[in-house]
Amino acid sequence: MTNRRLLRTGLIGTTVAAICCFTPLLVWGFVALGLGAAVAYLDLVLLPLLGIFVMMTGVALWRTRRTGRS
Repeated sequence: MTNRRLLRTGLIGTTVAAICCFTPLLVWGFVALGLGAAVAYLDLVLLPLLGIFVMMTGVALWRTRRTGRS
């Protein structure tokens, strides 16, 4: 995976996971669809995903800085 693509994926994933973790938008969506019982398990999925995407972004930035290219 190229640095640019890795960075883009990391940033998009981090943004989406952060929005889902820190705003009630995802909860409202689940409740509207009748999946309110699944809301209790969101943190078990979203917080690790947020960590993975933040690490992806960090790796992409480190690779870009190390090589001096995008």
